[in-house]
Amino acid sequence: MALTGGEVLLEHSADGRVGYLTLSHGRYTVITWEMRRVVAERFAELDRDDQVRVVVIRSAGQHFSSGGDIQGFMEVDPIDFTDLGHNITAPARSPKPVIAAVHGYCFGVGCELALSCDIRVATRDARFALPEMNLGMIPGSGGTQRLARLIGPSRAKYHVLTATRIPAEKALDWGVVAELYDDQAALNEGVDALAAKLANFSPAAQRTAKEVLDKGTDGPLYTGIELERKAYAMLRATDDFAEGVAAFTEKRAAKFTGR
Repeated sequence: MALTGGEVLLEHSADGRVGYLTLSHGRYTVITWEMRRVVAERFAELDRDDQVRVVVIRSAGQHFSSGGDIQGFMEVDPIDFTDLGHNITAPARSPKPVIAAVHGYCFGVGCELALSCDIRVATRDARFALPEMNLGMIPGSGGTQRLARLIGPSRAKYHVLTATRIPAEKALDWGVVAELYDDQAALNEGVDALAAKLANFSPAAQRTAKEVLDKGTDGPLYTGIELERKAYAMLRATDDFAEGVAAFTEKRAAKFTGR
């Protein structure tokens, strides 16, 4: 059955503060229906784990992902497609910062998974695309909406309607990715350093900043500013803020607990 196959492996850093999800399904990392489900299950597990402060999504294949298992879609009842994107968008709903480490092809549902993450970094050979138009289809797991919010409606329409790939340098210029690395070894080293940096911050402040950025930018400016003000006042009451101020005054590293 084409819907099954592939793995989403879960590992942790030595200190337990970084959770690594590794997509594994051949050279091109084709994402099956089963892998979609497991992504959501893995995030449910990570979201419950208070020790994990940051999540990294990466791939074991030669490419981050060439997309979904196209033939398998014909085995799915059309009504089941109404909830198609809920599992792939789990990174966006996670209260933790999520990093996508991209190399090679990042196409279709693989691109949509990366777009659901908070930060994307990539190698210089990375290519991003939503090629569904070649199949007489459109992206169905958040691709149209997230890409338009990142690069603007005009550019998004061009790349969705023409299925044209976005090279890494252009993705960097447009803000799709935050940083580029020369090769996969440098990417892995850079991602580990970035994840460690994020893990040192207050989990409460990170969670709140992610929520304010996500929800505030979807509404009018005055609504986002009001949300920011309320969140700022809420964080004033946390132990982490008191610890941050004390550490600054005492010229030492802060030890945040998430409270």
